[in-house]
Amino acid sequence: MIKRLTPIAASLLLLSTVAHAADADALQKQINELQKSLEALQAQVKEQATAKASGEAAAEYATKDELQGLTADLENYKYQVQRDQDTKTAKSTRALVVGGTVQARAGYNSLATNNAVTDNRKTSFDIPTAVLTFTGNAYKDYDEGRNLTYALRFGYSPQSTATQLLDTSNFNLLDANLTYQILPTISPDTGRLAVTFGQQLVPFGLEAAATEDLKPVINNAQFVGRLGFGQRQIGIGLSGDLWPEVDYGYNYRAPVFQYIVGLVNGNGPNKSDNNDHKDFIGRVAFTAPAEYNSWLRQLTIGASVYLGKQNLAIGADRVGQGAKDRYGIDVSYNHHPFGFTYEFVKGTDGTVSGTKAKPVFGELKSQAHTATFFYNFGEQFVKGYRAQGRYDDWWPVSYQPFARYDSFDPNTSKQNDKVNITTAGLNIFFAETTKFQLNYNRRDDQATKVKSNEWLAQFQYGF
Repeated sequence: MIKRLTPIAASLLLLSTVAHAADADALQKQINELQKSLEALQAQVKEQATAKASGEAAAEYATKDELQGLTADLENYKYQVQRDQDTKTAKSTRALVVGGTVQARAGYNSLATNNAVTDNRKTSFDIPTAVLTFTGNAYKDYDEGRNLTYALRFGYSPQSTATQLLDTSNFNLLDANLTYQILPTISPDTGRLAVTFGQQLVPFGLEAAATEDLKPVINNAQFVGRLGFGQRQIGIGLSGDLWPEVDYGYNYRAPVFQYIVGLVNGNGPNKSDNNDHKDFIGRVAFTAPAEYNSWLRQLTIGASVYLGKQNLAIGADRVGQGAKDRYGIDVSYNHHPFGFTYEFVKGTDGTVSGTKAKPVFGELKSQAHTATFFYNFGEQFVKGYRAQGRYDDWWPVSYQPFARYDSFDPNTSKQNDKVNITTAGLNIFFAETTKFQLNYNRRDDQATKVKSNEWLAQFQYGF
């Protein structure tokens, strides 16, 4: 049985309940105050972090003095650049690229040279060629690539020691021409057509059309000089190609058909024509259509023709004109690492004999064979190595041993008058424009029955 609480007990119980309620309120009040203190502390920490970040950001900005110093340095730099441009920089009205090629040679010949100025000479140091080239755009077509380009080339060559009585040299104009691209050149998979006007090399065959810096052998093939291809001509020419084979992955373009036709004075470089006849030049070349990795790549068969007239004279008296015709076929194959070239050339030249009153006209026929075989090893001709970044003149070294047979018959109607030259050599390619050449020539002159040996060492560099 539950007993009823007395008034005193009830009062005590009420007081205890009130006390517990008061303690709970006080505790909650303390918790609330602590919570507010914590929030205030967090806000203070956040403010300090923000202030610190702001202070660091403010430290990244330059002061007024520093800005003034930078401005002064920029002004000094602008002045120096302008001064260098005014005093140390070559200027041109149009885009200009300056280049050149220099050759230094040492030679030995077992057959001594004797003439008016040379006494029993077997060895010599020479500078056979020094060329200075200026090329660029006279007009650049950014839409279709119908550019107008120019080429100006000057060259030094030593005079013949048979006539050189003074210490003089020849420094003459070699090339001076303008070339206009008639058809667009933006896309590599379309044909090209260009016209060139001025003084230039005769585009006959392979070796006659190669510039001084691209000659594979130190001495030219005999027919180049004997048939008059070792000099420039003034005239106009139309050149182009059709059906190009393009491999975009290897940046490779090889037209299946190439052609050149032109008219020239035929009187040599830096001269007006000496008759009213213009000489005709024509060349066609067929390249086997092949991809970059095909074994048929760069197999080309070409044919060239030169039809001209030359003045004929007896003594100092001109008595008429005669033929100056040349015909040639050539085959080339240049597929790394192997390659070969072959040229066959026939020449017909008018002749005259007798007297001025009774001239006797005739023709002299000549022919030449030139074959060159070479092998490349090294990385310079590999596109993967050529595309690598490099400092200054760093370039993979490549070696090119070769053999050549060169035969020239000056008169096909005569027996035993050929001159045969056999050459063995080595080309070492250092930098992009630098190579060393070593040639051994064995010469057999059937007309004089004299055989001789010649050693040539040549260093060629370009800029």
